[in-house]
Amino acid sequence: MDDGPWSGLGALGWFLSLWLVMMAAMMFPSVAPTVALFARMSGGSRVRPLVFTGGYLLTWVGAGLAAFVIGLTATGLAGDALSWERAGRPVAGAVLVIAAGYELTPLKDVCLGRCRSPLGALLGSWRDGWLGAARMGAKNGAWCLGCCWALMASLFALGVMSVVWMTVVAAFIALEKLLPWRRTATYGTAAILLLLGVLVLLAPNALPGLTVPSDGQMPAMSR
Repeated sequence: MDDGPWSGLGALGWFLSLWLVMMAAMMFPSVAPTVALFARMSGGSRVRPLVFTGGYLLTWVGAGLAAFVIGLTATGLAGDALSWERAGRPVAGAVLVIAAGYELTPLKDVCLGRCRSPLGALLGSWRDGWLGAARMGAKNGAWCLGCCWALMASLFALGVMSVVWMTVVAAFIALEKLLPWRRTATYGTAAILLLLGVLVLLAPNALPGLTVPSDGQMPAMSR
């Protein structure tokens, strides 16, 4: 039975819930030092760090909404053309290759520089009050989004329900932000993403853990 608009709202709610769980599991470990630094700079306030975190999450919720709309529109327009047996595998492989290429772009380098230097980012955008904390959190989330959107997209290509691949992508994000050898981290991530993309395009059965769906539109990764 078709529930009309409620079915769409249910799908949106499920997607955003999954998105926020992914955020908590994957992004917070790498952004925790920035939140801790902001808390110390806020003079011991217990509320402003929470507001800062809320602003950060708001940026990523907006990104999740955009991803949902893009995915829903693409599915509606393409229909069965995005099934794994047709365009699904090439699309998944292309997403991984594009993510690998983005790792080497100047925009990625700028955004990663902001994420790796939280003190400079906070001092350069400091605002007082709760509204200021929310704005700073949202701005920090925007830099983080610019740094990590391609890695998040690669997770959708590999399979969002896989705990293993969520862990792998979260490790990439953390290493890029925390590893002292910045170029090593980004170049290594790019190389691995490129390899995964080539395997999906040319030899998906050689990719460990990949379960090719029989009628789905995206690949699913087994645990």
